[in-house]
Amino acid sequence: MPARAGCGVAIGHHGELVQGLFEDNGARLRRALVSLPCRQLKSRARFNTSDSDHVDVLPGSCEKARRAAELTIARFARPGTGGELVIDSNIPVGRGMGSSTADVLASIQAVLDCLQIEAASDEVMRIAVSAETACDSTLFKRLAVLFAHREGIVMEAFRRPLPPIDLISIDTTPEVTVDTLAYEPARYDALEIETFRPLRSLLRSAIRHADARMLGRVATASARINERFLPKPGLDEIETIGGRFNAIGVQVAHSGTVVGLMFDALDPNAPMNIDGASDALRSSGFEPAIFRH
Repeated sequence: MPARAGCGVAIGHHGELVQGLFEDNGARLRRALVSLPCRQLKSRARFNTSDSDHVDVLPGSCEKARRAAELTIARFARPGTGGELVIDSNIPVGRGMGSSTADVLASIQAVLDCLQIEAASDEVMRIAVSAETACDSTLFKRLAVLFAHREGIVMEAFRRPLPPIDLISIDTTPEVTVDTLAYEPARYDALEIETFRPLRSLLRSAIRHADARMLGRVATASARINERFLPKPGLDEIETIGGRFNAIGVQVAHSGTVVGLMFDALDPNAPMNIDGASDALRSSGFEPAIFRH
């Protein structure tokens, strides 16, 4: 095989707008989520074929990305194909921001680009789940989906993008990292499971009508449910500060450490409110970072 090169790019996210147990079309409950994409966070992968029969990866810690490349090669390339995979990412690790999923998706895309193959999104997601057990929905960059992240299944395609959201990011425990795959899935009680049904309906309506404030209420409710499983220190104070500056809600990484204070990006006062909330957060000892839509 002549030497070839391919590139892939995948975005990270800032945790989830909602995560829980939702019914599929057969009334089976599945764990699913809606990620909050963050386009400033990116993983870039480059794959170069070589005479080797295996895949080497740089940095060497990107084992899931290497596995994803191997699985893609096994599915689409001739036996014995190997090469070098190089990952360059600005996504923080262990924060619940999709660093490993972005590496995996970028690697799959880089191998496919190298092989000059276009694969369906559901096939890409199956490879991603095989490479890392679970993944998020950041492959679907434009349209919001309710995604069964441990199965690689789209449970509901909302057929519209999320309303534009500006975000203040707060890492509530910067000294702690969370291994998403080692983290035990939440065991929701009957009341929590019942709550996910109206939250899904509200989420659907918020996306259909581009209602950022309703979306904020859904995200806040999901964040509150998650407090029983992975509490975020300072969440009450963050939410109180947000209320002073017209934030539309809070969202969290359900298996990570970050909290996002959400603002309607179409509100002309949002930049001023974000600056004011950021100053108040710093005064309370937090270290906010701003992500614009």
